[in-house]
Amino acid sequence: MKSNTLKAVVLVFGVVLFMSANAYGQSGDRPERKEPPTFAELLKEMDANEDGKLAKEELKGPLKDDFAKIDTDEDGFISEEEFKNAPKPERKERKRD
Repeated sequence: MKSNTLKAVVLVFGVVLFMSANAYGQSGDRPERKEPPTFAELLKEMDANEDGKLAKEELKGPLKDDFAKIDTDEDGFISEEEFKNAPKPERKERKRD
């Protein structure tokens, strides 16, 4: 009888351990969603010559890639208004296993 009880305890412990590890693993690999930066934050980070404007040469990533779409007045700079009205970057398609 003690043998069956011991086996049951070990089995239950193993199942609980597996379930908790599996749940932790699934939630732990997702990057946290963060809000997009504000225009002021972009100026602080990317405005290399500190002129209060964002030129294509100062940008990187989706802003640089889509500069022509965002710079609607075609003055060579992205204003705060243009940034607010900019098309949202396309989300990357998730890979399915």
